[in-house]
Amino acid sequence: MPFKQQALLRQKLFLLGSLAIGSLLYLVARVGSLDRLQPICPMESRLAPGLAEQFPLRTLQYKRGILHELRKGNASKEQIRLHSLVQQLPRAIIIGVRKGGTRALLEMLNLHPAVVKASQEIHFFDNDQNYARGIDWYRGKMPFSFPHQITIEKSPAYFITEEVPERIFKMNSSIKLLVIVREPITRAVSDYTQVLEGKERKNKTYHKFEKLAIDANTCEVNTKYKAVRTSIYTKHLERWLKYFPVEQFHIVDGDRLISDPLPELQLVERFLNLPSRISQYNLYFNATRGFYCLRFNIVFNKCLAGSKGRIHPEVDPAVVAKLRRFFHPFNQKFYQITGRTFNWP
Repeated sequence: MPFKQQALLRQKLFLLGSLAIGSLLYLVARVGSLDRLQPICPMESRLAPGLAEQFPLRTLQYKRGILHELRKGNASKEQIRLHSLVQQLPRAIIIGVRKGGTRALLEMLNLHPAVVKASQEIHFFDNDQNYARGIDWYRGKMPFSFPHQITIEKSPAYFITEEVPERIFKMNSSIKLLVIVREPITRAVSDYTQVLEGKERKNKTYHKFEKLAIDANTCEVNTKYKAVRTSIYTKHLERWLKYFPVEQFHIVDGDRLISDPLPELQLVERFLNLPSRISQYNLYFNATRGFYCLRFNIVFNKCLAGSKGRIHPEVDPAVVAKLRRFFHPFNQKFYQITGRTFNWP
């Protein structure tokens, strides 16, 4: 075959290959777009009658588009105005508990098309310096969202900080409050493990958990140890109940969120008055990591940071038994107040 014919043939093959690849990429993008449209909230369920037709369902596909550009700082003021995007104060806050699964809960709720999350812990209500900056500063830390969407933030320190309930009440007395808990000893050991890891990264030594959790002088549980004190859930909840009725709280089972997340997420959807949109499709078990990861659509998956699911140190069984006896009456009272019973030993 002459050289010119060979060159012409190669050129045609290259063009055909490019067209095939381009078509494939279009199909992937199209399927991803259609997939995003599947779990969209009907506007009628979130908007007053007569307003629904003003907000076509297609607008919600921008949740992963225009909102993503805003987070990267790429969206223009014109785009913000055009799409009626606003920075809203949260209508729900994950107030705790530290090492209970607050980050996992926030990320999983963000699967819902009507939810927008604040990516960072704001620490507005538990930090005096931040609180002094005022509510407009707080609002400015919130993500952009569509008016019908719910903004949620999480700061686990809120649950145990004395001033926070009154401060949140002054902002919004009808706000919904999410508390995610784990078995108290497991949570305390997880708390200890995170601090231990931080010390080891800095080549610093740290006491064993048993030495911190048990008072050497009295041989009783050391309630001055923060990891133990945080796990006395009922003590902290009682302070919150001075400002908010129990109906404004939803208790999430952090242990179940790890092993079987969908039922817990469906309970939260109902508590927030959201249509059920999170499905088993959105959650898949990652055997390598040992816990569930998130599937937003056919092309976008997300797993939590590698720091999640740390291996806990072995704890002396005698200390575990002593802690169980200590936490038992507090746990029983927590069940009674919240109306939710857990299978904690």
